[in-house]
Amino acid sequence: MILDEIDKVRELDKGNILGSIRDLPEQVKQCWEEISKVKLPEDYKRTRNVVICGMGGSALGGRIVDCLFTDSLRGSIEVFTGYSVPDYVGPETLVILSSYSGNTKETLENANEARKRNACSFILASGGKLADFASKEKLPAYIYNPVHNPSAQPRMGLGYSLTAILNLMHRCGFITVDADEIEKSVDMMRSLVKEYDVLSRSSENLAKKLSERLLGKSPVLVASEHLVGSTHVFKNQLNENSKTFATNFDIPELNHHLMEGLSNPRSLKPLLHFIFFTSKLYPENIGKRYALTKEVVEKNDISAEIFELMGTSRVMQVYEMLVLSSYVSFYLAILYGINPAPIPWVDYFKNKLAE
Repeated sequence: MILDEIDKVRELDKGNILGSIRDLPEQVKQCWEEISKVKLPEDYKRTRNVVICGMGGSALGGRIVDCLFTDSLRGSIEVFTGYSVPDYVGPETLVILSSYSGNTKETLENANEARKRNACSFILASGGKLADFASKEKLPAYIYNPVHNPSAQPRMGLGYSLTAILNLMHRCGFITVDADEIEKSVDMMRSLVKEYDVLSRSSENLAKKLSERLLGKSPVLVASEHLVGSTHVFKNQLNENSKTFATNFDIPELNHHLMEGLSNPRSLKPLLHFIFFTSKLYPENIGKRYALTKEVVEKNDISAEIFELMGTSRVMQVYEMLVLSSYVSFYLAILYGINPAPIPWVDYFKNKLAE
């Protein structure tokens, strides 16, 4: 099995995606400690809603947080992936501008627009024009050195952006996440890195086994509540790392439409594989839907499986999912015999658009 042949894995992993996955716990630890020292103006703590602006991998942290605290948020939160910000953005809005490179065009336009509207803007970047903008406009910012993302791929630096947003929203009173929960999450992530790593043989490695079942398949990822944002991350990683078509749905919403869409085209059925991510933290009326939905999928001659998250809190399960999805998407790329780092079609599109 190629996944157990370390030299062959390293030969394909020319961009050191594996190094970034192994360092995900350290990204979280570094970020929480550093951003906690960034001073926040008092009016930021009195904001009434949150807008998170970012594109691609830089938006993924916001998507996770958007789903993580839906039942306990103090105020609304929205993620915007475009050139504009909502009309309601103003002095009582916390606008988090996230760009790994700091040079994302859409996010730079968001920053200028938010500034014109006197919003409480906060910059998350590793440098670039956004860092310069924060300095020029004297805006609070977390400009981090991504030493624990050796691949330099924004999607692999999610430990930074996710943790930064959690910390910032906690300090502004929108959510409650204490340092102890982050510390427990880091410890759990370190254990999972050992469990899922390439040095752990396929016979005992859940991430390797799952990637083998996805080979030649189009994954359909299903979750609920706090894990919906995590399946969006998983989908993106499968797209970019594994160069694989994937999609995600949430329960109970899919029970009202998707099940009737499983009949046709029949030629598609052998290519699909559903993964239902369950959690003991789901409400009972949600949890009981999973086995029945899986039964409906299988009665339509489509393969499916259930994967249960084991973290003891919602935050821990989100970080658990991040490690799992990173390893699975990496291993699937290796099984396809490709380097997971390059994103040639995204680069092609950007270059053509700039002409």
